[in-house]
Amino acid sequence: MAETTVAEVMAELADLEDPRTREVNEKHGDDHGVNLSKLRALAKRLKTQQELACRLWETDDTAARLLAILICRPKAFERDELDVMLREARTPKVHDWLVNYVVKKNPHSGELRLAWSADPDPVVASAGWALTTERVAKKPEGLDLAGLLDVIETEMKDAPDRLQWAMNHCLAQIGIEHTEHRARAVDIGERLEVLKDYPTPPGCTSPFAPIWITEMVRRQHDK
Repeated sequence: MAETTVAEVMAELADLEDPRTREVNEKHGDDHGVNLSKLRALAKRLKTQQELACRLWETDDTAARLLAILICRPKAFERDELDVMLREARTPKVHDWLVNYVVKKNPHSGELRLAWSADPDPVVASAGWALTTERVAKKPEGLDLAGLLDVIETEMKDAPDRLQWAMNHCLAQIGIEHTEHRARAVDIGERLEVLKDYPTPPGCTSPFAPIWITEMVRRQHDK
């Protein structure tokens, strides 16, 4: 598959397109109709191909970009390349995969976390908060957790949806991982009531921070 062309991949993605899948995805702002399990199977077959990944990204097609993220070499991108790519990521799924599968594995993730967190574009800022949440969980050294809670307490209630969701995740992660900040994190969640009424399927944990924190801490204790 080393000589696979963009045209061949685009033709295969077109064959995988399913109208019902597209209908479901479009409700979430994702304009593609490819089943993600089939997309992952295609990526597994193609293996890592950085040049092909870059050319697929340039198509601006959502399915092609998701595939590009799966077959790229995350550490190969320069800081400015990732900044441009994030701003080009039109759909939520492309944005999330780019942050989680590429940026988090890139040596420039720390710089980008700081730059994006302060960006006036709320969607870009949400990526900065996602990277901060990762740090809260895995490498909290050097983070001002109390300061993060100050910002969340002041700004989360009125933040646009994507940014609010990312801030709320960070709030929950601080409460789950850091005992000394848990009571304050729960208190902030209870007072702001962000996502309190979010429809949660049976068997899933509510994204409302006080419930989320309590449930995850209970699971940790049960292990």
